[in-house]
Amino acid sequence: MVKNKLYTLNCNQRLLTISSPIIMGIINATPDSFYNKGKNSSVDELVANAKQMMDDGATILDIGGMSSRPGAAFITEEEEIDRVLPVIVAIKKEIPTCFLSIDTYRSHVAEACIKAGVDIINDISGAELDIEIMDVAAKYQTPYICMHMQGTPQTMQQNPTYENVSNEVYQFLHNKIQLLKSKNVMDVISDVGFGFGKTTANNFELLKNLAIFQQLNAPTLVGISRKSMIYKTLNTTPENALNGTTALHMIALQNGANILRVHDVKEAKECITLWNT
Repeated sequence: MVKNKLYTLNCNQRLLTISSPIIMGIINATPDSFYNKGKNSSVDELVANAKQMMDDGATILDIGGMSSRPGAAFITEEEEIDRVLPVIVAIKKEIPTCFLSIDTYRSHVAEACIKAGVDIINDISGAELDIEIMDVAAKYQTPYICMHMQGTPQTMQQNPTYENVSNEVYQFLHNKIQLLKSKNVMDVISDVGFGFGKTTANNFELLKNLAIFQQLNAPTLVGISRKSMIYKTLNTTPENALNGTTALHMIALQNGANILRVHDVKEAKECITLWNT
């Protein structure tokens, strides 16, 4: 079992300390996410969901305005901003102590959300789709989640190919972290990108080898909640993949995960509690 390191993140002059694994709750302000299918997506409903997640044990709430599921529809920056800004403002008003991240790969969207109160940038592309997002993180000294993705959301699952997926993802993240630090982005979180340009076998290989990513000296975020590596393996659906998600969360924790990005906060919190005991 991998022992967690101590990490601190400077979030808008507030210190987020990660001494034990924490939870990031998923807030989808989208009509086409792979799991919630746009249900409960009004601002009031999303705020209520955010409050419940915080009560259940979330530390970070991750707000997304454009689905990144395989083959997801492309929307404009303006539409993405219009979806997320009202949610950010409302959650900050109702839960001022929470930490918010914005799930976007666009620099203009990230900057608009930071100005509205977001604390962390969560970029699924590792700045491959918009290099200027690194400059936004540097300008505002915003912690940056750097994820590996092969291709784009529209193409990533067409034919993902690796010689050694763990080595290639590690090298990608290592190089990106060095680039970010050269731009004076000091607080970086790594994410291997489960399901983003990976086969099911690739995903399980990365989970098995997750401990090696501790060598990056950055917190490791794991986003496997209800994903196809679970429900396809179990021959079920995202709606029936909670038990499988919990099982893999425990493996991720044993292999050094610092942040679990989840749809189901209560169950993830219970998993962390049992792991800590």
